[in-house]
Amino acid sequence: MNPRAPGANRGQSGAGLENACSGERAAKRIRNVKQLIEFIAKKLVDHPEDVQITVIENEDGQCFELRVHPDDMGKVIGRDGRTAKAIRTILNTAANKQDTRATLQIVE
Repeated sequence: MNPRAPGANRGQSGAGLENACSGERAAKRIRNVKQLIEFIAKKLVDHPEDVQITVIENEDGQCFELRVHPDDMGKVIGRDGRTAKAIRTILNTAANKQDTRATLQIVE
C-alpha cells in the first residue's frame, strides 16, 4: 500500500489521539460559550460577583444554568422576557458556530 494514499497507516493509535483532541475541542467550545454568557450577564447586572454559570451535559448538547443575585433577575429576564430571549439567540448563534447545541436556563 502506498504510504501517502488516503487511508494508509490508519491504526488504533491515531483513533485514540483523534478522540482525545475531539474531547479537548469540545471542552474549549463549552468554555467559550460559558465565557460569552458570563460576559453578557455581568454587563447587565448590578451584582456581577454573584453571576454563576453551571454547565450540564445532556444528550442534546449542553444546558447552561445562569444564576444571578435575586435583585438582578428582572434585568436578566427583561420586560416580557426580551432580554432573556436575546441572550438565548446569541447563545444559539455562538453554539451553532461551535458545532454544538446549547440551551439557557435562568434559575433562582
